[in-house]
Amino acid sequence: MIEEGQIVLLRFPYVDNTSTVKVRPGVVLRKVPGGRNDWLVCMISSQLDQFMVGVDDAIFSEDPGFKASGLKVPSVIRVCRIAVCHGPTLLGAIGRIDEARLDRVRRSLVGWISGESSRPELSDL
Repeated sequence: MIEEGQIVLLRFPYVDNTSTVKVRPGVVLRKVPGGRNDWLVCMISSQLDQFMVGVDDAIFSEDPGFKASGLKVPSVIRVCRIAVCHGPTLLGAIGRIDEARLDRVRRSLVGWISGESSRPELSDL
């Protein structure tokens, strides 16, 4: 059963629509309204150099929730890399993030989209 806050494995879609597919972790943000089994998912990357201050959320090995995340290495929740995925395409949960981090990621996404916070503009990314 899929739950908000879970870290799942999925074939995250590339924005350039290449046929290359890479299974990677993502965090489940919210179930999409309606009768379908669709979920809003945020990509997770182990490339710490991609971290965007004021937008992304980093999970380090010394963080209290790192072990529960199921991640193998320190990683970045890429808030601007989101997708809607059909439930059966999610390949299974490896862990989860705590409610405080989930709330922080959601607020960062809202702040970035709304432009109401000090988040970088799209042109700055």
